[in-house]
Amino acid sequence: MKALEKLSDLVGKYMAVIVILVAALALLSPQTVSFLKTSYVNPLLGLVMFGMGLTLKPADFKVVFSRPKDVLIGCASQFVIMPLLAFLLTKVFQLSPELAVGVILVGTCPGGTSSNVMTYLSKGDVALSVGMTSVSTILAPFLTPLLTLLYAGQRVEVNVVSMFVSIVEVVLLPILLGFVINRFFHSFTQNAVRVLPLISTTAIVAIVAAVVSANSAKILTSGLLILVVVILHNLLGYAAGYMVARLLKLDTAKCRAISIEVGMQNSGLATSLATTHFAQYPLATIPGAVFSVWHNISGAILANIFARTADKADQH
Repeated sequence: MKALEKLSDLVGKYMAVIVILVAALALLSPQTVSFLKTSYVNPLLGLVMFGMGLTLKPADFKVVFSRPKDVLIGCASQFVIMPLLAFLLTKVFQLSPELAVGVILVGTCPGGTSSNVMTYLSKGDVALSVGMTSVSTILAPFLTPLLTLLYAGQRVEVNVVSMFVSIVEVVLLPILLGFVINRFFHSFTQNAVRVLPLISTTAIVAIVAAVVSANSAKILTSGLLILVVVILHNLLGYAAGYMVARLLKLDTAKCRAISIEVGMQNSGLATSLATTHFAQYPLATIPGAVFSVWHNISGAILANIFARTADKADQH
């Protein structure tokens, strides 16, 4: 168990590097990971969400009731800024409908699970980050389909009810199951949680590899455009999230949490929804896969910048 824990810590620490290397392998030599099929995306995402549920405790929801204003500002920013940015970027870069729906799906998804770790590393408000992730994930079955319909419905057919059911099955139910198991078998889950980074990273890497290898030829022809759009979407999300929190006079730790939470999306869910509901548009899966790679890199860099500014502020 100790060896597994050490391996898990190592994998968690170098997650961004591992994801980049596997994505590069899947892109340049797709046959090496061709055993990973896109049909595995939903079960793998369910596994990641189950892991998230195992880490949740009733105390994590305390912030929702003790500081509802902070959570409301954060979640409203999440579901206003990112979908709108996604829509505007698809217009500015005149993306094809299949790429556009992929970018919009990333924008309409809730906060990413690794945002809590990045907030901790940035010396931000971790309780607020966890609260925002939890609330935005609970709201996702309702808001993600409706926002996708609003922003992508003119270009592609969006089945709101079917998307709602998918998000409940792939996200909410696994989280709820993990939460219940943690509640009643806490001593067991305390040990299991120690190897979660290994399981979650393996699942995310497998999702990226499956999507990238299945679409490697198309990525090589339009990859640069997708990368530019994804990077802009993510960086503008960080900046806008921070500015909104600052304008509403929240303290620096809260600003950091909201910035990271808004900029980092559950891109695995975007990939899952694209695979399930927009299978006729193969390229729709790519923005989510690219976002999964990129936001772990940018999140780590931003967390480092925030932590350094926090250290300098403490010294004065």
